[in-house]
Amino acid sequence: MESSRGIWTSTADVDLLLRLAGSGFDWLALDAQHGPVDRAALHVLGRALASVPTPFLVRVPAVDAAWIGAALDAGAAGVVVPSVTSAADAERAALAARYPPLGERSWGPFAPLWGGVAQDPEAANELVRCWVMVETPGALDDVEAIAATPGVDGLFVGPLDLALSLGTTVEALLDDDDPDGPLARVVAAAGRQGLLVGAFAGSPAAARRLRAHGIGFLAVTSDAAVLAAGVRAVLAEDTDPDPA
Repeated sequence: MESSRGIWTSTADVDLLLRLAGSGFDWLALDAQHGPVDRAALHVLGRALASVPTPFLVRVPAVDAAWIGAALDAGAAGVVVPSVTSAADAERAALAARYPPLGERSWGPFAPLWGGVAQDPEAANELVRCWVMVETPGALDDVEAIAATPGVDGLFVGPLDLALSLGTTVEALLDDDDPDGPLARVVAAAGRQGLLVGAFAGSPAAARRLRAHGIGFLAVTSDAAVLAAGVRAVLAEDTDPDPA
């Protein structure tokens, strides 16, 4: 299990993202499925984040070749692909993430537009990471085939959607230590193929519970949670609200 700590973001604010990218997290994720990151914002954010060493991922809106290509063209180190229901979806995602002969990605990196130099296709194919989300019953049922799909580099668990789709709760999902339980099945399938397993934790407490299942590539918090925690810390420190 490779352990890393990332932050999930739901903002298109350049200044905030640059601050978060320099705050010590191993990576950050931009959310284009449930956040405000559209194609125009992606171009702006990719250009800004090119100036910092912290890699960023993009959760694209769906299994969409155009979006996957655009996210990688903007400089994303990888994509997190939701709404996967089968190995066929995983194959489509993987093909969209790499240039021929390994895939079907179209050439069009943004870096030259910014005065930078684009990676050559072979280097890009080597460095990119395609994370496929396991958050549907179909993906869970097909997890062995998904993990074995060429070009899939990791399985990424969406605990809330997976719990909803299975008719359970996140708490029950995290508490399930059955060796045939959902999380155990994902981790085992990934292990057989030498893949990493990632997940959205959202809090350090949930991250610890996910690590106990063998899931180490974690979004341990979010931009909203960090802001809320900072506000609470400031108000708690200011124990005398009386200006007199």
